[in-house]
Amino acid sequence: MTRRSLTALLVAASATLALAACASGAPADGEAGGSGGDYIADGKLTIGTGEPAYFPWVIDDAPESGEGFEAAVAYAVAEQLGFEADDVVWVRSTFEQAIAPGPKDFDFNLQQFSITEERAENVDFSSPYYETTQVVITTESSPAASASSIADLQGLLIGAQTGTTSFDAVEQVIDPTAGSQVFNTNDDAKLALQNGTVDAIVVDLPTAFYLTGVELEGGKIVGQLPATAGDGDAFGLVLAKGSPLTADVTAAVDALRDAGTLDELAAEWLGGAGGAPVLE
Repeated sequence: MTRRSLTALLVAASATLALAACASGAPADGEAGGSGGDYIADGKLTIGTGEPAYFPWVIDDAPESGEGFEAAVAYAVAEQLGFEADDVVWVRSTFEQAIAPGPKDFDFNLQQFSITEERAENVDFSSPYYETTQVVITTESSPAASASSIADLQGLLIGAQTGTTSFDAVEQVIDPTAGSQVFNTNDDAKLALQNGTVDAIVVDLPTAFYLTGVELEGGKIVGQLPATAGDGDAFGLVLAKGSPLTADVTAAVDALRDAGTLDELAAEWLGGAGGAPVLE
């Protein structure tokens, strides 16, 4: 073999190794975060959410605005991962598509996914970015509409679905003088509220926003009940099963929690005026 032929073979072998490194996702020295093959798009963070995405999780179905609790959390995680806001790309999926087994067209997805063992068989979850609370809802014509404290609710008829943390909250936190009103389903409880059979019902926060914003005519959130550790569903970011990003995304969420950022965003977007203030 001539020296020229040997040199050509060495060059070809070096090129093959370089291509293999790129394909494997191993970043070259000095590469910025988001490159190297672990992300859906090189140099971009692709985030999935629902179609549509609802208030207060995303305002006006425009996650790119960063407004709404989950939109704000997404951009906070992106910053922790080293991405600028302009490098975030949004895609849409249904809830079921996101948690189904198989490849994904997003790096992570958030649309109030409760972390469960069953779902974790098909997808990865980050550590929790939010734990749901229990919320009292009513209608504008109900005596409960003017309640501003737990004491204001105790003399009223308060119900919830049996066998749920919502029902436990009625009994243990509100402790109404007339006893807890029991329903087989949330639909039954909602119908009783509409008919005036009860003055208010207790549901989890995502259900509260949906019922008062979509299904109940004149629906109103009275407020959140004080949280009891472990009594709510924990929401996590969803990633493809075995994603190489899961550890980094979880670390980003943990850093935001430790810094108090997640609590600040929850207070801004899920509490206060137009949201669900905490009742005392």
